[in-house]
Amino acid sequence: MGYPDTAGRRPESNDVVALLMNQHERIRTLLDDVLEHTGEERRHAFRQLVHLLAVHETAEEEVVHPYTRQAAEGGEHVVADRLKEEDAAKRALKRLEHLDPDGPAFVEEFTTLRDSVRAHARAEETYEFTRLLEAGDPARLQALAKAVRAAEAVAPTRPHPGTETVTKNALLGPPAAVADRARDAVRKVLGRS
Repeated sequence: MGYPDTAGRRPESNDVVALLMNQHERIRTLLDDVLEHTGEERRHAFRQLVHLLAVHETAEEEVVHPYTRQAAEGGEHVVADRLKEEDAAKRALKRLEHLDPDGPAFVEEFTTLRDSVRAHARAEETYEFTRLLEAGDPARLQALAKAVRAAEAVAPTRPHPGTETVTKNALLGPPAAVADRARDAVRKVLGRS
């Protein structure tokens, strides 16, 4: 499939590549779940996907991409390509949030998004994660996993296009995260999780 060789890495491994690979698998499952369901089940799967993608991409933008730029040969180019893909996905998610999940426009746009997110994940796994494994020692990769988890804990839960840099995430991320998490709490209280 073109994924990095993670032989010997347990899914419960504490390194950043194993953590992100597990998240990619969850994202792939949710992408399929959205299209396999209708009505409230589709809405629920879509909200879960949006949340996971938002916190996942924010953490990659704040932790993983900067390390890749610095430590990996060709990292700047690899990260630039991934950021373009991430911004396009965020823009598509924002558009999808305003469409009827059971309407044909949603299904058409979501199918395109699903394909691009899958391609993005493969590109990260092939180009970025491979370089991370080559450049990072096990202790560094474990430290990066801890940093990713910390970033995810305070990340926005909705897509915010145009915030693909550490600086923009630092400036715009906290207020967006508070607003997103408040919105999530209200939805939960109202039974729309």
